[in-house]
Amino acid sequence: MTTGFTGIGFAPLIPWQAIAGLGGILALLILFGLIRGARGSFLRMFAGAILVLALFNPRLESETRQPQSDVAVVVVDESSSQNAGDRRNQLKTAIEDTLAKLGQMDDLDVRVVRGTETDDGTQLFGELKRALADVPANRFAGAVMITDGQVHDAPVLTENDGPEAKSRTEIVSEMVGPLHLLMTGSPDERDRQLEVVQAPAFGIVGKTVELSLRVEDRPGSGGGTALVIIREGDEVTMARRMPVGIETTLQIPIEHGGQTILEIEAEAMANEMSLINNRAVVAINGVRDRLRVLLVSGQPHAGERTWRNLLKSDPSVDLVHFTILRPPEKNDFTPLNELALISFPIRELFEVKLHEFDLIVFDRYVIRFVLPPAYFQNIETYVRDGGAVLAAVGPDFAGVRSLYHTPLGAVFPGIPSGNIVEEPFRAELTDLGRRHPVTAGLPGAATPGATSAWGHWFRQIDVSAQSGVALLKGVDEKPLLLLNRIGKGRVAQFMSDHIWLWARGYDGGGPHAELLRRLSYWLMKEPDLEEEDLRAIVDGNKLTVQRRSLSEKIPPITVTAPSGQKEIIELSTDETGAASATITAAETGLYSVEDGTRRTMAAVGKLNPPELQDLRASPDRLLPIVKASGGGVIWIGDGLPDFRRTRPGRSAAGSSWLGMVDNGAYIVTGVRQVPLLPALLFLLLAAGGMTLAWWREGQ
Repeated sequence: MTTGFTGIGFAPLIPWQAIAGLGGILALLILFGLIRGARGSFLRMFAGAILVLALFNPRLESETRQPQSDVAVVVVDESSSQNAGDRRNQLKTAIEDTLAKLGQMDDLDVRVVRGTETDDGTQLFGELKRALADVPANRFAGAVMITDGQVHDAPVLTENDGPEAKSRTEIVSEMVGPLHLLMTGSPDERDRQLEVVQAPAFGIVGKTVELSLRVEDRPGSGGGTALVIIREGDEVTMARRMPVGIETTLQIPIEHGGQTILEIEAEAMANEMSLINNRAVVAINGVRDRLRVLLVSGQPHAGERTWRNLLKSDPSVDLVHFTILRPPEKNDFTPLNELALISFPIRELFEVKLHEFDLIVFDRYVIRFVLPPAYFQNIETYVRDGGAVLAAVGPDFAGVRSLYHTPLGAVFPGIPSGNIVEEPFRAELTDLGRRHPVTAGLPGAATPGATSAWGHWFRQIDVSAQSGVALLKGVDEKPLLLLNRIGKGRVAQFMSDHIWLWARGYDGGGPHAELLRRLSYWLMKEPDLEEEDLRAIVDGNKLTVQRRSLSEKIPPITVTAPSGQKEIIELSTDETGAASATITAAETGLYSVEDGTRRTMAAVGKLNPPELQDLRASPDRLLPIVKASGGGVIWIGDGLPDFRRTRPGRSAAGSSWLGMVDNGAYIVTGVRQVPLLPALLFLLLAAGGMTLAWWREGQ
């Protein structure tokens, strides 16, 4: 708190307009006297001036002032681009050093704000503006931005008019204090960016989609680079070279429904500063144009309509259905082509167009020499190459006309014993069936140790499981539903032909439609029904990890952030085999999720965020504003600067120091006024002047 003389003030005794009028009249009279050469004119001028001054009532003023500290703002850029190289360590060191040095200045209030990272890039100036919203212009000492220069909300400095343009004068008027830059990184960095120019949101299963990519080198290098595309986390789909700086279109096959996740990586260039933006993730949703299903019924029976109604009820299914009407006991030597209602196009179905079908269903098929053995060999090859076969068997599967006694027997998981069990029983879930997505959580399923609410069946074909997994069990816990993977394909065996009892609601029925739907789509490789699956789902800044497994023990998941920081998380599991956990994704970029055996990737933020387009540290975006405000630029790698206070209007930056303006701001807490001269003295001076004037005039 200080008190002192601050100047002279006036408190007019009458309106100042009247004083000005009186002074004007006196001035005219005195001027007239001077022109006439009247004696005493100067003395009259003195007396008039004293009179006018007395009417203005001059006073000596002194103020009681309370000094105000200046405000300095430290703006910290913690965006994803700071993960490159050694920038994080530089950032940490610069923050600590800057705050320590500014904190030693007693008359300086230091504020720290941290920038935000959005889909539009790094936002620092918006945070700086909010930090100064309550700071008067005469208290702003300056701002220090600790950044790599990748700032995307910097005002545009230009002399041209435009809705987003600001002139140099406007920038200077806004930046009443200097803006300094402390630069992380180094000025000679090199960077390569992989850009996904165009990626389709979906594609038709069985066809290809076009994926457009471009690799940019900064500074430009020309030539080419190796490109690797990994599908579903563990299978290299494509490895090739592509030119740098030229857009390249690749053909990507869509092999199944649901999401196809592609991890794309360009090789590192020599002395590249970071590999963060050398990778990209593309998720393409595979949709099936039409599902083509071939249903071959060995003979008419009560369950045949169940299969047909189920498949026909799905509008996305194109069903081709043939029923072989001739029973095995018929032996009248009638030619087969005369028994068929239409000619059975066996060559077209099982040789020419076999691989066009997504699923082949054999419903109580019996060997009647309608299909030659070579065609069964074609079906086995079709399965191993990625096809799907479902066998819903009846009593004939246990006999000599069993489908097992064809080349297809090599891919069936169950071996018939020749026994047929015909007694009431309820289908129950096995331990694996409770966790497998085909049967997990089926309506009416019993808890372990209890009996399901499903209706009774009355026939089961006895088999011994040689491979695959059993999801349902029947009499004496014998396998009732078996699944198996063969090569790239899949096979399922239903060891009873009585599921139609559920469809008709007998004894309370059962979830026949849901079970058969899940089973069919598992056979056709629907990703949502994979029994071993690891996924990473992004919602805003939340990353949800989902793991499904037939194993009761789910291993810990390792999540690797774009900066390379690893986090190990434990998943909470449920009885259906699903486990999940959600974490906050604080960084923008690619996250890697793995559990030791499976791996997947997820992109947080935009596919090609501005933050990662050019990772090189550069002050170019901010340099015009820094110069206009009188600030300076110092690279942290060259040494941290000193800070000093400077007077307004003086230079605020040097080669190794940065200045904070000493504004000398204060607030007035009191004002004291004292008359310049007593009123009697004014009167004596005016009267004396007039008296001397009259005396002089009389000489």
